[in-house]
Amino acid sequence: MNIVCIGGGPAGLYFSLLMKKQDPSHRITVVERNRPYDTFGWGVVFSDQTLGNLSNADELTARAILQSFNHWDDIDIFFKGEKITSGGHGFCGIGRKRLLNILQERCEELGVQLVFESDVEDDQALAAHYGADLVIASDGLNSRTRKRYADTYQPDIEARRCRFVWLGTRKKFDAFTFAFKETEHGWFQAHIYQYDGDTSTFIIETPEEVWRRAGLDQMTQEESIAYCERLFADQLDGHALMSNSPHLRGSAMWITFPRVVCAQWVHWNGSVPVVLMGDAAHSAHYSIGSGTKLALEDAIELARCFGAHAGAAQALAAYQEVRAIEVLKLQSAARNSMEWFENVERYTAMEAPQFAYSMLTRSQRLSHENLRLRDPDYVAGFEAWIARRACEQAGIEAPPGARVPPMLTPFRLRGVTLKNRIVVSPMAQYSAVDGVAGDYHLVHLGARALGGAALVFAEMTCVSADARITPHCPGMYAAEHTAAWKRIVDFVHASSDAKIALQLGHAGPKGSTRAMWDGIDQPLENGNWPLVAASDEQYLEGVSQTARAATLADMERIEADFVRATRAALEAGFDWLELHCAHGYLLSSFISPLTNRRGDEFGGTLENRCRYPLRVFRAMRAAWPVDKPISVRISAHDWVDGGITPIDAVRIARLFKEAGADMIDCSSGQVSKREKPVYGRMFQTPFADRVRNEAKIPTIAVGSIFEADHANSIIAAGRADLCAVGRPHLANPAWTLAETAKIGFSAIAWPKPYRPAKQQLERNLERERQLAALGAGLTPQQVAAKLLEG
Repeated sequence: MNIVCIGGGPAGLYFSLLMKKQDPSHRITVVERNRPYDTFGWGVVFSDQTLGNLSNADELTARAILQSFNHWDDIDIFFKGEKITSGGHGFCGIGRKRLLNILQERCEELGVQLVFESDVEDDQALAAHYGADLVIASDGLNSRTRKRYADTYQPDIEARRCRFVWLGTRKKFDAFTFAFKETEHGWFQAHIYQYDGDTSTFIIETPEEVWRRAGLDQMTQEESIAYCERLFADQLDGHALMSNSPHLRGSAMWITFPRVVCAQWVHWNGSVPVVLMGDAAHSAHYSIGSGTKLALEDAIELARCFGAHAGAAQALAAYQEVRAIEVLKLQSAARNSMEWFENVERYTAMEAPQFAYSMLTRSQRLSHENLRLRDPDYVAGFEAWIARRACEQAGIEAPPGARVPPMLTPFRLRGVTLKNRIVVSPMAQYSAVDGVAGDYHLVHLGARALGGAALVFAEMTCVSADARITPHCPGMYAAEHTAAWKRIVDFVHASSDAKIALQLGHAGPKGSTRAMWDGIDQPLENGNWPLVAASDEQYLEGVSQTARAATLADMERIEADFVRATRAALEAGFDWLELHCAHGYLLSSFISPLTNRRGDEFGGTLENRCRYPLRVFRAMRAAWPVDKPISVRISAHDWVDGGITPIDAVRIARLFKEAGADMIDCSSGQVSKREKPVYGRMFQTPFADRVRNEAKIPTIAVGSIFEADHANSIIAAGRADLCAVGRPHLANPAWTLAETAKIGFSAIAWPKPYRPAKQQLERNLERERQLAALGAGLTPQQVAAKLLEG
């Protein structure tokens, strides 16, 4: 083939040498706009795994790169005057210029033609000039080729919220170093690593608003550098910071990161394919050092596909199929990492050990057991630290030097102490008869209580007959329901050390449907009951019943139903309550702008849309004992344009916190059939993380948590306080015990909590506040009557 590569960066050069090595008869030309040894940027980072991929692809190139690398294992994190070190990470740094020189030399050695100082403005003219059968567009983040064929490639380019500057220093660092500095304007952070014998990369970033408040947008390049030298003086030890972009004036040296995603990577000009590669096709944030890695691995895969397939069309289809998946995985991790650094302030209330752990595991690729494998001493020390903190907060005497996996540490909320952090999710079973939970529920919930989880949630239990999702859903609206639940609660308390919770809800517009296996969300064939919602709504367009907008009388009746069910839950002996305000059910239909179009005080702004759910919650809280918790399940993301977003979720959580909620159960979706969720392991954990650390309220993480490793990472990093595990508990009621054994531990029987004087005082003050709120506007006789009611 005649191959032309536009752009002489790592992707174009590496693909060219691999193709030439594969078949010396290929005629390959690389066209680069810069001079042979010009480049911008300082150093690039590879993991040991990436080096292995390079060795397999071309041993000679890999050997030359390895000889030029600076290798390190440690990561140092500086935060609030403390230094935390974690080892065993296996990184290598190399100067970008040196990397390009190695690739250029290898290309020349194999007979690839390199054309420098030639700016390509028309790829079709270039292809015609060289008689190209294949054009590789590796022309970088600002790719002209991608812009020209945007209709084919369908790029999605998003400018992120941090400003960063890429500098260097002659100070040598013996670890990959992250330094965090608080200023009067906000937080700054530096990413620092050595890449050759005498030079280190020094990237400094901060959110745009902090950058502007600090006046950096008005400074010259020299003033900016001087500011950064003062800010990170204790890391620089008197060494200067250097810029290698003197052509940039003033604040232009500070740039924002563009996140690039393309739906397609191949455009055909007649019979000539134009293929995106490297940054032209995708970008990955520098905080996981993967831009160059992606470019080189693109080259490896495309060369492999041409070697494995007879025709270009088949090779290119295979290339995109394989790489699109791999890039999506890495971009997902890179996005998590990028968003962590964009929101450093979210985590600054943490103590240094947990802050450092959160930073190390920010991408969700590096897990607790990965860290243990890399540095067992670091993990052992951290586990002992987090166990001490958990025991202190739970009022439990921790054995000296106790080392406990984070998911097995105790957790206390109001007067309830959980033995560990694992929760059995509420999961609809569609097995009740006339709302009565029977033997099936006794076995289902009892088995899971015996299986090691600390808290077992009963499925959404409906507060009236017309609040049910299906005729097979359990209720809490009749005396026989209370008695049936009490039998189950008594069994859990007598036979296990688990706690049991009841989730109360009202199906609203999603009610009167068949059991899941008979047609999920499909209306009953006969016997349907009328539905209410925040506004007139048909959940399944053209299929579902149309729910009518709830009147004020409806709302008063339903509020009373929730209060009655709350009192019944107390009579049945439940330890914990949860109010279901998610998934498009009645209270959720008030909260989401997709389903609430009311013109009264219960519609419009988010605060107004939350008004009725908050009213129901406050009524429940007043009827529920002060020493027992109530959590609230919300849909933290509707996954639909114009719906609830994670930003809204934080506001919703704050409103419920002010109303007395103890914890937010962070789920998402199921509000609209137009939703487009992005699935993956622990895919909803970032919502729990954001709510917990911005709204400052405990959270439950849910969704694709299926290993102890996931739970340990979530709890240790402070992304949530509890982990709800659903489907794995359906497959194995003893999932918690099995996963605990798998990581080499056994269940822990913590001593009963003591109640320090300060904690008792806080509880008394809380009770006084609740009684004051209860008595507002009431006569003493009415207060007494309410107290007698519970």
